[in-house]
Amino acid sequence: MDEAELVRAFYNRDARMEWGRLDRHPVEFAVTKRYLERYIQPRMRVLDIGGGPGRYALYLAQRGCDVTLLELAEANVDFARARAAELALPLRALQGDAREADRLVEGPFDAVLLMGPLYHLLAPEQRARAVRAALGLLRPGGLLFAAFISLNAGMIYYLKEAPEDVMLPAEQAYIRCFLRGETYAGDAFTKACFIAPREIVPFMEGLGLVTLHLFGQEGITAPNEANVNACGAAALERWIELALATCEREEYRALSEHLMYVGRKP
Repeated sequence: MDEAELVRAFYNRDARMEWGRLDRHPVEFAVTKRYLERYIQPRMRVLDIGGGPGRYALYLAQRGCDVTLLELAEANVDFARARAAELALPLRALQGDAREADRLVEGPFDAVLLMGPLYHLLAPEQRARAVRAALGLLRPGGLLFAAFISLNAGMIYYLKEAPEDVMLPAEQAYIRCFLRGETYAGDAFTKACFIAPREIVPFMEGLGLVTLHLFGQEGITAPNEANVNACGAAALERWIELALATCEREEYRALSEHLMYVGRKP
C-alpha cells in the first residue's frame, strides 16, 4: 500500500472521531476561525482541500460562503454530506487527492484552504505539487490558508502524553531530526511530515505567494492543553485571547503543534 493509500485508510476509519477533533482542541479551532473570519466574507467562493469531515467547510457555509470540499477519504466525504443535509447547508463535497485538485474542481475561488494535505505529503516536491494545484484554482489576489504540523509537535506530544516514548527505537528517527532542526517525514500516527518552522515561508514564497501571516494555531497553549481545556469557559476565553495576541510572534510559535500560513496570490 503506498503512502497516500495508508493516509486514506487511516482517515476512513472513523469520520466521527475526526469531526470531533476540534472539540478536543478548542483553542486551535477558535484561533484558526478568527483568521478565516478576518479575510473570508459571506458569498465568497471557497475551496476546502483535504478538509476531512468538513468542520471548517460547514462553518464557512454557515457564514454564507459558497463552499466546495475536496477530501481524500470517502468516509469523511460521506460524513460531510450527511452533516450538511442535517444542517440544511449547501455543500459540494467530492473525493479526490489534493495533488490533483486543479483537475477535479473548477475554479476560480476567492480562498482555498489547504489545512491537512501538507501534513501527509512526505516529499517536498509532492507538497509543492499540492500547493501549485491550489494556486491554480485561486483567482488573482485570492487567499491560501495552508496548515503544517510543526517539527516541535512530536516533542510537545511526548511531554503531554507519553514522556517514556522518547526511549522507543521507533521514535529515534524523529528525535534525530528534532535535534538537528530538520524536517521529519515518515512514520507517526500515520505517514506524516513534521516541518521545520523556518522552512515554511521560503517554501511558500518560492511558489509565488505573498506572505500575510504565519501563526501557531494553538498559540501558547499546546504544552498544557488539557488543563486549559478544563479551566472553565471564562478562563478558556482568556486563554484564546492570549493565544491570539502571541500566535504570530516567532519566539512563541515553538509552543504550537500546528502552524498556519496565510498568503495571497499575486
